[in-house]
Amino acid sequence: ISFTGCMLQLFFLIDVVGTEIFLLAVMAYDRYVAICHPLQYMNIMSMKLCAHLAIGTWVVGVFNSLLHTSLIFTLLFCDSNEVDQYYCDIPPMLALSCSSTYSRELVILTVAGVLGSSAFVVTLISYIYILMAILCVHSPESRHKAFFTCGSHLTVVCLFYGTTICTYVRPSSTYSPNQDRIVSMLYGILTPLLNPIIYTLRNKEVKCALRRVI
Repeated sequence: ISFTGCMLQLFFLIDVVGTEIFLLAVMAYDRYVAICHPLQYMNIMSMKLCAHLAIGTWVVGVFNSLLHTSLIFTLLFCDSNEVDQYYCDIPPMLALSCSSTYSRELVILTVAGVLGSSAFVVTLISYIYILMAILCVHSPESRHKAFFTCGSHLTVVCLFYGTTICTYVRPSSTYSPNQDRIVSMLYGILTPLLNPIIYTLRNKEVKCALRRVI
C-alpha cells in the first residue's frame, strides 16, 4: 500500500470507529426516552433533533479522525516500511515509527479517553435510568418487552467497547503483532458480522427464516 493509501485507510477507520461510539450513545439516549418518557417520545426525539444528532456524530468522527491521522503521519518512518497488520491502524504505525511517540500517544489517549468516556457515560447513565424504570414496572410482559428492546443494543455496545479497548487502550510498548492480529479479526470481522444479526433478531420474518435454516 502507498503512504497516501495507508493514511486514507487509517483516516476512514478512525472516522467510522469514532462515529459508531457516538451513535451507540445516541441510540442509548433514544431507548432511554422511549422507555422512561414514552408519551413524550415523539416531541423529544423529533426529526430535527434526530438529524442534528446524526450529523453531529459524523462531524465529531471526522474531526477526531483528522487529529489522530495528522498525529500519526507526521512521525518519522525511516527503517522498515512493512506494516505488520492486515490494515493501517494506530498501534502498528506507532510501532513502525523510528521517532519518539510518547507525546503523540499521550495526546491520542487523552483525546480518545475524553471522547470515548463521554459517550460511554451517556450510554451508562441512560441504561441506569432504563433499569430503574424497568424495575418499577409490575407487569412481566412490559418488563420483557423493555429488556428485549434494549438487549440488542446492549449486546452490540459490549462487543464494540470490549474489542475497541483491547485494541487501543494500551501503550505501544506492549504491542504484539500476533496478538493484535487476533484482536483485529474480532474487531474488523466478527463484530460487524454480528451487528446486523443481533439487530434483526427482533424482526419476526428474520426469526422465522432462522428457525427454517436451523
